[in-house]
Amino acid sequence: MLTLSETATRKLTELFAQQQEPVIGLRVSVHSGGCSGYQYGMSLAPAVEDGDWVGEFGGVKVLVDAQSAPLLQGVNIDYVETLQASGFTIQNPNAVRGCGCGKSFEAQDDPNAQATEGGCGCGGH
Repeated sequence: MLTLSETATRKLTELFAQQQEPVIGLRVSVHSGGCSGYQYGMSLAPAVEDGDWVGEFGGVKVLVDAQSAPLLQGVNIDYVETLQASGFTIQNPNAVRGCGCGKSFEAQDDPNAQATEGGCGCGGH
């Protein structure tokens, strides 16, 4: 399904430890929207839902709903820290075009793609 880098695993372990409510893992999802057709979603998951794919990386669980799973096949999630920014990054082999900010993408042969002519205004096409 997808993979989580060691750096992302360490950062998520830190984030989970800071939560006051119970967290069992990271939920990764895809929704229609964004400037390239689909938008990534990441949230802290309190429970596994019916139909979820569950993977475990260094003790960190990742959950993906059945609808998002085909678009997240082969994805790698990493965490990067630079002088300019820090955060989770997603490398998606299913994306044929992405937004400059990395928050949305267009999938190959997607009849529902909502890409806008001229890009999204964040520097990508």
